[in-house]
Amino acid sequence: MHAPTAFAVGRFLVTPLTRRTETGHFAASVSVRRGMHDRIFRFLPRFDSDVLATRYALDQGREIALHGAAA
Repeated sequence: MHAPTAFAVGRFLVTPLTRRTETGHFAASVSVRRGMHDRIFRFLPRFDSDVLATRYALDQGREIALHGAAA
């Protein structure tokens, strides 16, 4: 797992998170933070690489931040 890259989307800070599962695939999740409060979203799809899982988490985090699901 490489170091997460956080980026700002409006007033939110989006940070992708990945982990290797017991089957060897990668799970994706994302932290969407606003001030001192953050929400963690975990996703069901599994990926063959850390890079693909990170990309998915970034895309989902951006959508969550832009469309208010994190509020």
